[in-house]
Amino acid sequence: MPRFVFVKSSYSGGNPGQECVEVARNIPGTIAVRDSKDLHGPVLRLNPTAWATFTKEL
Repeated sequence: MPRFVFVKSSYSGGNPGQECVEVARNIPGTIAVRDSKDLHGPVLRLNPTAWATFTKEL
């Protein structure tokens, strides 16, 4: 199984210690999200429709 390639979200601040998320979009059909301060912690896996709903601006 391919490994997720995470990048820091463009919505995350650049200062250390801030609340940040990393997103991986390199595996078709799956968007993975994790806390950038807990690299070995849980990974939230979403399908593209759920991701679009989650990131939709109100």
